[in-house]
Amino acid sequence: MTGSDVYAPIRMPGPLFDEIAAGGGSSEAVAFLVRGERTRRLLLLRELLDLFDADPGALGPLRTRTVWPTLEAAATRAPEPVDELLLTPQVGSWLAHSLRRLHGTASGPPLWADAGQIAAVAAAAAVHAGTDAELLLPARGETVSLPALGTVRVPGPDEGGFHAVRVTVSGAKVTARTAYGPDVVVRPLTEPESAHWLPVHRLDTGPGTRTVQLDDLDPYRDLDEPIAPGRLTPGELRSWRALFRDAVAILRRGDDTAPGGLRPEEISRIVPWHARDGGAGLPVPAEGLSASTGDAFASMVIARPPDGLALAETLVHEFQHSKLGALLHLFPLLDDDRSEHHYAPWRADPRHLPGLLHGAYAFVGVTGFWRAQIGDPAADRGGRAAYHFALRRLQTRMVLRTLATRARLTEPGTRLVTRLSETVDGWLREPLEQATVARARASAVSHRVEWRLRNLRCGEDERSTLLEALRSGAAPVPGGEPLVAPDRARGHWQDDRARLYRLQEFQAGRTPTADDLLVAGVPEAARAAYTAQLRGPGPLDPHALAGWLLAHTALHPRDRRLLARPERFAALLEACSPDDWTRTARWLAGSPAED
Repeated sequence: MTGSDVYAPIRMPGPLFDEIAAGGGSSEAVAFLVRGERTRRLLLLRELLDLFDADPGALGPLRTRTVWPTLEAAATRAPEPVDELLLTPQVGSWLAHSLRRLHGTASGPPLWADAGQIAAVAAAAAVHAGTDAELLLPARGETVSLPALGTVRVPGPDEGGFHAVRVTVSGAKVTARTAYGPDVVVRPLTEPESAHWLPVHRLDTGPGTRTVQLDDLDPYRDLDEPIAPGRLTPGELRSWRALFRDAVAILRRGDDTAPGGLRPEEISRIVPWHARDGGAGLPVPAEGLSASTGDAFASMVIARPPDGLALAETLVHEFQHSKLGALLHLFPLLDDDRSEHHYAPWRADPRHLPGLLHGAYAFVGVTGFWRAQIGDPAADRGGRAAYHFALRRLQTRMVLRTLATRARLTEPGTRLVTRLSETVDGWLREPLEQATVARARASAVSHRVEWRLRNLRCGEDERSTLLEALRSGAAPVPGGEPLVAPDRARGHWQDDRARLYRLQEFQAGRTPTADDLLVAGVPEAARAAYTAQLRGPGPLDPHALAGWLLAHTALHPRDRRLLARPERFAALLEACSPDDWTRTARWLAGSPAED
């Protein structure tokens, strides 16, 4: 933790950059990213201490004069454990949140309770090092958090709230004193769970490797705002352990340096996610939710998945975000004001270019993951892995083309997008069963058409000109740039047809839906069924309208140009009845009335 350590130049060797840029990475390449994260943490910690010096009142009833000496003493005696502590997601998330609080860009509990968590970091460092310390720590009701260790439960005020707790650390033993009851003594490194001590759960990654935290306690375990502890039930804990064990077995079978590979021990923390208020207001469905933040390298928030395969895929996905986040801390990759919004095949909403870059990098990993599962009896039942590989390589390449042509990439950014494109281009040359490729392509087109209908609109001038041409029998005018106008009232949408394309099976004993008929290759019946759905009152359903266009173009392949700009067709429908839609579609596509 010396000044020379913090300010030493970081120069990433080109071969290591290229490993990460191609979507994978050896342990040496990932270790370099970790080294960069360590330097960043120390710089942010220095900034925080400088802000405390400038505004001592930020810590309210707490004191800082003992914090830095405590950290220095611990780092001198046990540099590696203290380094590991400072690199934990708990410290990273808290540090970033506290700086945002002090800069006035975030909210939370009383400022001193957020900022004062630095004393808890110092106490945890003293525990690891076995040094002595006496500190005042913030308590939330009856809980005192020790980052990456666990939670001490102490007597607190009846009404809850925030108060200061005097903590003494000696010989890795913590004694907490409050004005509300007797002292509490715990040994965080060795003590099992008790009425006064809740340790962070640990998940095994295999013999001789480090464990992964399963954190349901730390107040800074979410993406930004502090949250209360949410201890897992014994049944939930058992489920997570079993899922993680299965995921580790799957990941160990693959090439851990290739895109889509992952060494499980490089994950630092998993935070179990629980739906609050039924998941209302989420931009994605609660089922399958996962997220991460650049403030907490190798940490991820995950809703418990159905099986180990789904968890393994999610771990790969989120660790890709961590790798790119760490790379962005070292190199500017694109110059962007986030004003542009583009199609992302894995999202329901438009994405700015930085989000598109993150998505492309993550889904190169996801694509590589499914590639590695092809032929595995458990993972590839019914061609599931081959289908996902075929679908994701198509979709990811589309996004990489958008980045290459629309983003203002820096030199490292261009190198990154080039290496990712080389990876995906190589995958696109790998042969798969033609039926699998066809299903994946149909699913990709279906999602893109529906996304455009939900998020894009014709400009009013273009719409008026089209309507005038339709009524007069003139040729349709060329299209202009569409307007990005998501229908927020409809909320998040899921691509229900994608599931049918993936499974290729339908529920027996019921009348086939329009989607069933389309995926089964009966486009005429599907178009009729979609037309019946769209005849009802109210605004046109984008899902049914996308299905209608897909069925129509299956019947009239020369009309497929409609799928590139389906919002132009949607702009005309208010002026014509469903009985005229086929004629209107043929006119807009520039096709003759009859093939």
